[in-house]
Amino acid sequence: MSRATVPGLIVSAPRSGAGKTTVMLGLLRCLAEDGVKVRPYKCGPDYIDPAFHRAACGEASRNLDSWAMEAGILADQLALPGEMAVAEGSMGLFDGVATPGASGNGSTADISAITGWPVVVVMDVSGHAQTVAALALGLKQFRPDVHVAGVILNRVASPRHERLCRLALDDAGIAVLGALPRRGDLTLPERHLGLVQAVEHPDLEVAIACYAAFLRAHVDLAALRALAAGGMPLGMSRLCRPPAQRIALAQDAAFSFTYPHLLAAWRAAGAEIFPFSPLADEPPPDADCCWLPGGYPELHAGRLASAHNFLSGLRQFAKSRPVHGECGGYMVLGESLTDASGQAHRMAGLLGLETTYASRRMHLGYRRARLLSPLPGYDCGQSLRGHEFHYSTILSQPDAPLAEVLDAEGNTVPETGSRRENVTGTFFHLIAEAA
Repeated sequence: MSRATVPGLIVSAPRSGAGKTTVMLGLLRCLAEDGVKVRPYKCGPDYIDPAFHRAACGEASRNLDSWAMEAGILADQLALPGEMAVAEGSMGLFDGVATPGASGNGSTADISAITGWPVVVVMDVSGHAQTVAALALGLKQFRPDVHVAGVILNRVASPRHERLCRLALDDAGIAVLGALPRRGDLTLPERHLGLVQAVEHPDLEVAIACYAAFLRAHVDLAALRALAAGGMPLGMSRLCRPPAQRIALAQDAAFSFTYPHLLAAWRAAGAEIFPFSPLADEPPPDADCCWLPGGYPELHAGRLASAHNFLSGLRQFAKSRPVHGECGGYMVLGESLTDASGQAHRMAGLLGLETTYASRRMHLGYRRARLLSPLPGYDCGQSLRGHEFHYSTILSQPDAPLAEVLDAEGNTVPETGSRRENVTGTFFHLIAEAA
């Protein structure tokens, strides 16, 4: 069945930290309050922001990733119903990897070019004034297939500061859609992987309501809505295959990094998902496969080590059925996890992996893996695309490698994942099968 995109726009910025998440959440809430059936998206491999999007507008958010998703998988995400789509960019508008992947280099600009959605750029103007016009003009002219429709000024210091920025942008022919005064109380708490998860925010509803009120006071929302464009056909959709018919899925504050498009695709393919909570000391429910996603197990290592029902149930499950762990889930399947204070905690022992957060090193980037052994849902020899982002260090990885793993530029990555009998694990989070 042929699919078409919903008319939409993209909230982007010249760099990370410019304030696009504040604008995105406030805009989603305003649209929802105004009765618009909004469809939220996140550009790139981010599994934290989509939960904030859902809290803001009540609709599930999906990832759009031009490096990891070929056209059929992108089409499946873009075909979701709605009156208007709003996508939050990642990093700077044109930032991605050097070597193109399935549909592009992973940049927000790629998604604009593919969908036809115009871009609204959030510009942090602290520290400069008229120069903002040169930056905006460069963004507007850099790629002819990307339509930069206007800017929202952020962290404006004074009426005079705003006037200088507006005059320069007007001379450059760039629309100013709003100007947000500098405020120190509109930030979201963060930790090493980015924002603190939505479920952990102490008062998320109040925060989002404040963002919405802030936007209503300082942004031309009618002009923003009028910019929504696109709606081009994207051809046939293709679903990501489920790992099994009945899936036991770990789901709590320690295991929450699962891409929404994967869960939706598994369900659409007829799979049943049975959530359980290791932190509540629940064993895996009866299923054909157990899947432990990533999250923050290092913050809960003591509780997990003492969760005897969970650990014994997991070991029993693995005797006869496949178990797979991604990143944090992979670490919990190993022998031990040492937290940031240097205390080692005994984990499930289903793999020989030993990891530590006491010596932190960032591992970040896209991954292409060719399986050397089967993974639940995938055969030996198949290629997968994913993304890795963690700060743990491997102390020991004695089991057979699960895959040959390359980064986006084709360089070999030493974190190969591992396999022992029915148990597999990877440091990369699966996004899609490689064509």
